[in-house]
Amino acid sequence: MSSPPKDQYPRFVFFPLTQRPPMWAANVIGVFSAARGQIDTTKGLQKKSDDVLSILRPGLKGLKFEVEEGKKAKQKIQRPALFGEMGEPGHKYEIDAYNPDPGIVLEIEAGRAIKGNAIYRDIIQMSLMLDAKFAVIAMPQAYRHKQKKTRTGTTEVPSYTSGRKLLEAIYASPRLKLPFEGILLIGY
Repeated sequence: MSSPPKDQYPRFVFFPLTQRPPMWAANVIGVFSAARGQIDTTKGLQKKSDDVLSILRPGLKGLKFEVEEGKKAKQKIQRPALFGEMGEPGHKYEIDAYNPDPGIVLEIEAGRAIKGNAIYRDIIQMSLMLDAKFAVIAMPQAYRHKQKKTRTGTTEVPSYTSGRKLLEAIYASPRLKLPFEGILLIGY
């Protein structure tokens, strides 16, 4: 496989690799591309995931996504996983954004995407959400953090590359089948 041009932003890959990305993927990628000056982690910008979401919120809303507005319960987006008595949602998970048509759940991660195993949590929770036909996981291309032992210098975690390798392994293995029509991984 050839590498994408260095100046192409954001990096992305759609799984399964045997399918073209759906038409909506270009629009979602366009929202990230338009915000490059504020979120590009290749330029050393290291924002929290909530900050990245707030920058992307207007663009995602323009694509008809419901987007988390804040940390209060009424500002969060919750998707049911189970229903209880009287048809009430019994178990729900929070998600950063949701587009009911075509059924896209979207999660934005930052520093803990790989080292904190957030990608694993995202995959499991998104898999359990009802009406989730497609998943979008966005993470830094590279995340830099201070070394705890020395408190000087930084360590760089290749988050996007690690996430891509994980999804390649999942989709190559017959042992784990995800319930999505596809997953879009974005490296911002």
